Amino acid sequence: MESVKSQSYEVHIGELAEAALNQHIAKNSYSKIFVLVDENTKAHCLPFFKEMFDGPVDFILEIRSGEENKHIHTCLQLWEDLSNLDGDRKSLLINLGGGVLTDMGGFVASTFKRGIDFINIPTTLLSMVDASIGGKTGVDLGSLKNQIGVINQPQMVLIFPEFLKTLDPRQVKSGYAEMLKHGLIMDKAYWGSLAEKSNFTDASCIQKSIAIKNEVVLQDPTEKGLRKILNFGHTLGHAIESFCLDNHDKKTLLHGEAIAAGMILEGYLSHELQGLSKLSLDEIKKTFLTHFDKVDFTDNDIDAILQLLKYDKKNSHGNVNFVLLHSIGKAVTDIKVPEEMFQKAFAYYKE
Repeated sequence: MESVKSQSYEVHIGELAEAALNQHIAKNSYSKIFVLVDENTKAHCLPFFKEMFDGPVDFILEIRSGEENKHIHTCLQLWEDLSNLDGDRKSLLINLGGGVLTDMGGFVASTFKRGIDFINIPTTLLSMVDASIGGKTGVDLGSLKNQIGVINQPQMVLIFPEFLKTLDPRQVKSGYAEMLKHGLIMDKAYWGSLAEKSNFTDASCIQKSIAIKNEVVLQDPTEKGLRKILNFGHTLGHAIESFCLDNHDKKTLLHGEAIAAGMILEGYLSHELQGLSKLSLDEIKKTFLTHFDKVDFTDNDIDAILQLLKYDKKNSHGNVNFVLLHSIGKAVTDIKVPEEMFQKAFAYYKE
């Protein structure tokens, strides 16, 4: 299994990851090595990490898992921990967890002492195929996702597919949604094969998704143009996710579950505004609803979700900008959507 070369670092998978980590530690004289975990990765992933890691771990830092803890108060706790434990600019932070933990750990490392080295070891399928590439770090502002952050690259990303055995099926499926997105925006053949696969967690599928995202990011590291295509399904999907997070009477959706709904909705917008065929639209809807439960939206829910669109990070000059599909495998960016289209998109979703 080959490593994937990103901007200033590499993504190593399996045995290559173990060797790369130990070589990196051996040639860098870090003053202290911190490992960041949550209660889940502490129990299920940290023992494996300690077994394959040759070097000494100075301190284990622990946070609570979940999107609801991805905020500046958790960062403050971590900055204070690093400071109290005599962390300095030659310290290393190893982030061992899912996307919430690697996003936040990367942000904490990027801002502590104006920046210390960090390594990401994603432990969920979602973080392996999505958060592992691109250097986006950050935290939520209230229920608004990823409003505070910086783009900063890790020293390396290490993928161990065996960590997926520690996840419940719902968490694994959340990552599958992002993998399907990679096919929709860049690779029709990959979409077709992945939609039919029963085992989408093998290393070759993970590597393919990482390679697709990496190809985009290498061409546009700071999201000035092409990289925006990675946001397909995320404009409405993030609004849905934020709405459910903020309304405790609603079932909290995992990221992939919200994005799956977002991709059906934005698929409809693509059909209406960019010529995506009805056949392709129905194929997208059928594929996602085969794997993800349909979310029950009331009219009031939809109104509240649409209100949240104004906070989307991709907005500029007061406009909500969408990534839509011209066809499966070909995405277009910066599309403005007439307001009346949103209700029609939700009506199609609910059919």
